[in-house]
Amino acid sequence: MQESTPDRSTSEPDSAYVFSDQIGFLLRRAYQRHLAIFQANTGDSELTSVQFSTLCALRDKGPQSQGELVKATGVDQATIRGIIERLKARRLVSLAKDSVDGRKVIVALTAAGVTMLDQMIPRAAEITELTFGSLNPGERMALVFTLRQMLQE
Repeated sequence: MQESTPDRSTSEPDSAYVFSDQIGFLLRRAYQRHLAIFQANTGDSELTSVQFSTLCALRDKGPQSQGELVKATGVDQATIRGIIERLKARRLVSLAKDSVDGRKVIVALTAAGVTMLDQMIPRAAEITELTFGSLNPGERMALVFTLRQMLQE
């Protein structure tokens, strides 16, 4: 007599696993919400949150190579190239050869990039407030702390 194995396609789902309660799902949804808030409140339909982060990294650390921007922003090399090209096309950044290593390209903010950031920083603060929504100060602090803890290796 041969034992039959249950057909997985008709078996009952594991009720202990609810995908909408999983951290990856919740992080993705929270990030989607933040991106929607960002786009609705930038005042510049062409500026993405990653482009804004790139401009902020240049403001905070000065002119940098693409590799340094990858580390500063957490964006991969292929993506940062496209971001830099779009920012360059808008004249928000300039590119120059590194004076020490001619193979390196150094990215720097232009005057227009500085002006863009000056206009965006107050909006970015409001975007953060909108993203936090109804979280109280303790919940906000706990969320930021927890996210930073999760990012440590």
